[in-house]
Amino acid sequence: MKAFRLDELEAERAANDGAYLQFLRERNMSVGLYALDAGAQDPQQPHSQDEVYFVVSGRAAITVGMETTQVARGSVVYVPAGVAHKFHHISEDLRVLVVFSPPES
Repeated sequence: MKAFRLDELEAERAANDGAYLQFLRERNMSVGLYALDAGAQDPQQPHSQDEVYFVVSGRAAITVGMETTQVARGSVVYVPAGVAHKFHHISEDLRVLVVFSPPES
């Protein structure tokens, strides 16, 4: 078993001065914590893996392809591989768990 605490992951991510911390990598998936502060720009480009976002905290909009929706704590968004997507209008610091399948390269 591998178990993680969100507060410890956030501290590790912040200590490494990055917006993203991959904390689990297995044969068929990887999981990370993505952080964007209020007002930040999301620099993501399309990924070659399917991904699922689970919003842990914060508020923003996300556009996936041509569709836009509002997200907040508890929101879950699926993004197919190769589809353009970005968080925007981030009104509260955003913390998101990201699951990539297969693992992010």
